[in-house]
Amino acid sequence: MSLYLTRLSSLTFRGGVQSKLIYHQCWIPVTTICCQSKFCSTGTKQKPDYYITTPIFYVNALPHIGHLYTVLFADVLSRWHQLKGDNVLFSTGTDEHGLKIQQAANKTDEHPTEFCNLVSQTFRDLFKEANVNHTDFIRTTEKRHITAVQHFWMVLESKGYIYKGVYEGWYSVSDEAFLSDSDVKDGMIDGKTCKISVESEQPVIWMEEENYMFRLSEFKDKIHDWLDTGVIHSKNFEQNVRTMLTNLTDLSISRQSDRLTWGIPVPNDPTQTIYVWLDALVNYLTVTGYPNVSSRWPPDCQIIGKDILRFHAVYWPAFLMAAGLELPKKLLCHSHWTVDDTKMSKSIGNVVNPMDKMNQFSVDGLRYFLLRVGVPHLDGNYSDIKAVECINSELVNVLGNLLNRCTSLTINLQQVWTGCYVDDIEKFLSPADQNKFHSLKHLADVVDRFYTEFSVYKALQKLISQLHWTNAFVEHHKPWQLVKSEQSLGHLNVVLHVTMVTLRNCGILLQPVIPNIANKLLNRLNVSDDCRTFEHAKELSLDKKTRQLGKDNSILLKRIKM
Repeated sequence: MSLYLTRLSSLTFRGGVQSKLIYHQCWIPVTTICCQSKFCSTGTKQKPDYYITTPIFYVNALPHIGHLYTVLFADVLSRWHQLKGDNVLFSTGTDEHGLKIQQAANKTDEHPTEFCNLVSQTFRDLFKEANVNHTDFIRTTEKRHITAVQHFWMVLESKGYIYKGVYEGWYSVSDEAFLSDSDVKDGMIDGKTCKISVESEQPVIWMEEENYMFRLSEFKDKIHDWLDTGVIHSKNFEQNVRTMLTNLTDLSISRQSDRLTWGIPVPNDPTQTIYVWLDALVNYLTVTGYPNVSSRWPPDCQIIGKDILRFHAVYWPAFLMAAGLELPKKLLCHSHWTVDDTKMSKSIGNVVNPMDKMNQFSVDGLRYFLLRVGVPHLDGNYSDIKAVECINSELVNVLGNLLNRCTSLTINLQQVWTGCYVDDIEKFLSPADQNKFHSLKHLADVVDRFYTEFSVYKALQKLISQLHWTNAFVEHHKPWQLVKSEQSLGHLNVVLHVTMVTLRNCGILLQPVIPNIANKLLNRLNVSDDCRTFEHAKELSLDKKTRQLGKDNSILLKRIKM
């Protein structure tokens, strides 16, 4: 039986083979049909505000700093949309099928299930420790996913995009990728000459076997059209994809099950196992409830590393178009992380354990460093020295010092949030200081623009720049001198007010990146939970209302020592 989704308004009936169609949450029998629209879906959709995904991470090895950066990038964008009042679906998880997993489990004398359970849990533990607020953690070994994958296969098959053939060519076990002659080169592995992948420099093997093929070559022009919409960010990755499309051939989407036992069986053919990347990509559908009708499709943003661009920017849109489903709105592709300007490698021994670094720098400290220095279109360079310098100079010296200055018992004697009128601002501040303070109400929109452009590092630059100015402002007005004279108390109140409003607004906008520190800061300023939204970050609070500060006067973050 063929099972698939499509829109009834764009149907062409072929023959009389009976199948089933999900429509308005119910199964109804219909004749086999073919959707001729460019993108189609089912029913009238009421889409939630934001759906963001990370790739699901391969469990052949423990998580490293690059994995954490990817999921933090998604977490920050998710939290930002929540800050603006959006309803967010944020999915991540682990990819647990394939020959590489089968081989890794064999090396440890474990059943693949036990091996996957162990490594998948390390990812869960890392994300929990890093305060990653995902809404779904999907594993490809789950029953709901196996159901979705086999259903998706039958959709492609029913539409004539799958056929039986013989694949002859190169295969990279490490990358789980089929490669053309142009994708391989001569190289050296363990002192021996062999063929390796041009992109990953991993060894490849020559394969000849009968399996199922997907008519990928038919989608070359349509993928070019999709790329024309500007779907890939950053733009410099787009040309890489167009190059991949130059000699696009059909794709092998199964392996013989006697060679690959650890995977999802092809429906109605137990001699074949579904190709791991077809299996893995369907996870983005699984979390929306597929094959049931869902209002959550398509994704607003899919975050990926540049090493898996081919699978997400060539294979994935082709699969979706073949199935008659809408395509992702944005593919956010980021570069890799080196360590002290050297590629991370288990053989070199320089793989960075993020758990260790969170213990060393604090959770928010590491979150801040990775997102502050990580530029999506450039390779990042991890360094303990750089991390310490960044955290100490910006979180401790700038943010923490500023909070301490306006809340210390020696300056803020009454331990209150001070109020002031516009007249007070004009009386005690220079025109330049007034303009800078009033520009604070536009800061949230500026930061929002950077988030919309996926430039989290620029958003943080802007916020730190505002806090730097405020520190200089405090230094200039010297509140520790003003507090000594009753005649200067009005001036002191203005200085404290400007400082605390800046801290409050910046603290609200920093919540997605450093949620623990931002929460502590806002608690100290006694900002209620219902006054910490994006819109509240635009307020200047120019009135005489005062309120007591929060009681927790401990420092925001201790200085990190090497």
